[in-house]
Amino acid sequence: MSQLKGKVAFITGASSGIGKAAAIKLAKEGAKIALIDIKEENAKAVKDEIHGIGGSALIFECDISKVDDVQLSYQKVIETLGSIDIVFANAGINGVIAPIEDLSSEDWDTTINTNLKGTFLTVKYAIPHMKKSGGSIVITSSINGNRIYKNFGMSAYSTSKIGQTGFGKMAALELAQYHIRVNIICPGAIETNIGENTFPQEDNLEKIKIPVEYPEGNQPLEERSGKPEQVADLVYFLASDMSSHITGTEVYIDGAESLL
Repeated sequence: MSQLKGKVAFITGASSGIGKAAAIKLAKEGAKIALIDIKEENAKAVKDEIHGIGGSALIFECDISKVDDVQLSYQKVIETLGSIDIVFANAGINGVIAPIEDLSSEDWDTTINTNLKGTFLTVKYAIPHMKKSGGSIVITSSINGNRIYKNFGMSAYSTSKIGQTGFGKMAALELAQYHIRVNIICPGAIETNIGENTFPQEDNLEKIKIPVEYPEGNQPLEERSGKPEQVADLVYFLASDMSSHITGTEVYIDGAESLL
C-alpha cells in the first residue's frame, strides 16, 4: 500500500517547477492533491496530468500573501477533501535583484510578503486543521541566505529564505505537541521557471559585485542543475512516515553547489 494513500496534500506554487513535480509525485503515492496557485488556469495542466495517471487533484486559486485568500483556500479544501495532512509551503519569487541602496521599499515588501509572510500564513492557517491528527509541513527555502551569499543583489530574497528557516524551526518546536512535523528544504540551482519572477538590475549590480574566481562547473555531484523531480523525492520522504522522527531540520539539496 502506498505511504500516502488517502492523505490530503496542500501544495502552494503548484503549477510549475518543484511544486508541480511534488504534486505529481505525491499523487502517484496515493495523496489527494490541493493545487494552490495565484491563477487557476496556471495549474490546469498539472491537474490534467495527475488525473491522467489516475490521481486526484483539485485547483484552488490563492494569493498566499493575503490573509483572506489563504483562510478561504483551507476552508474550501476541508469542505471538498475532508482533511489536511501534508502542507508544502513552496510558492515564492526571486523578485527584484538590485543593490540595497537601489532596491525600493516596495520591491523589498513584494519579495518578503510573498516568500516569508506567505509561508507564515500558509503554516498558521494549516494548524487548526492539522492539530487533531498531526501531519507534515515542508517549507521551500534555499541555499541563498542559509549557506551562500555570493548572489549579489539578492538581499530581499536571501533575507526571506533564511527567515523561512528560522520560522520553520520555531514552528517545529511549537507544533511538536500536536505531532505536526515541520522541515525546511534548501535547494540549489533547480531547473524551474522561477526566472520569470526575477528582475535583475544588471547595470546597478556591477557596482557591488566582488570578483571571485570559482572552480569550473556548478554542482560537483552531477555537474548540472538539479531536477524538480529530485526535490519532489525529498518532499515525499519528508511528507511520509519514513521521516517520522525528523522535524525542525533544514535539508540541503544542491549537489554540493553551496560547498564550493
